[in-house]
Amino acid sequence: MTGEVTLNGRVLPIGGVKQKLLAAQRAGLSMVFIPQRNEPDLDDLPAEVVDALDVKPMTDVADIVGQASEPTAKTVTVAAYPAVNVT
Repeated sequence: MTGEVTLNGRVLPIGGVKQKLLAAQRAGLSMVFIPQRNEPDLDDLPAEVVDALDVKPMTDVADIVGQASEPTAKTVTVAAYPAVNVT
């Protein structure tokens, strides 16, 4: 996720959602958090990009931290250099 958060933890809308999600797909990410107010921007993306990503519209940073820190049973690729696989 990129963007701004208020002191109360509210997630504010961002610009460049299309470019950020295209880059996330190219980097091999499987889950992406976006501000809920940017959800209409998903209409600008090709269907294969939306289908390849688990896009989670969020309104509160506490929810993002909770979901992002949940362990996963599957192997995921982390966007890093050099590429790292996490189990």
